[in-house]
Amino acid sequence: MRKFGYLSVAAAFLAASPAFATGLKVEVAGEANGVILIDLLEDVAPKHVEQIAALAAEGQYDGVAFHRVIEGFMAQTGDVVMGKMEGGNMAMAGTGGSDRPDLPAEFSDIPYERGIVGMARSANPNSANSQFFIMFTEYPSLNGQYTVVGRVTEGLDVLDQIKLGKGRNGAVLGAPDYMKSVTVTE
Repeated sequence: MRKFGYLSVAAAFLAASPAFATGLKVEVAGEANGVILIDLLEDVAPKHVEQIAALAAEGQYDGVAFHRVIEGFMAQTGDVVMGKMEGGNMAMAGTGGSDRPDLPAEFSDIPYERGIVGMARSANPNSANSQFFIMFTEYPSLNGQYTVVGRVTEGLDVLDQIKLGKGRNGAVLGAPDYMKSVTVTE
């Protein structure tokens, strides 16, 4: 449990809140099968971490595809509306978000390198919502341009097995790999 102060009641409340979760357990299914553990960086991007943890706690990430996967760059997922394996629209995956409001950018000096998790957004820096991406390698041009929300602590081998997309935009053709379940961890 993280230390939040001297009051045990306050510490218990904060530890139980999805906004103060320490991480995510992502069970991946498809060509890649396994678990990716992500340490959420609530001190770096508290609003983004709160939104991701709340969506995970509600089960909204369960069954969501990795719709954009670019070799040597990143794997993107998290479109909780269009990116659902059942009831979604894979042709439109990557264009949706959640019913929650978009978030203001929380940029940091954490560099984009292998295993870093960042928030996807449109050209507007304050448009991140539910989608996120996990880096395959370092990519300095993203530094300070996208909100960093976490880092992979286990499961990079699973990340490396995620089905790759085609073309410059990395759209996954056919059956994409997906997040079978995403749970908040302590």
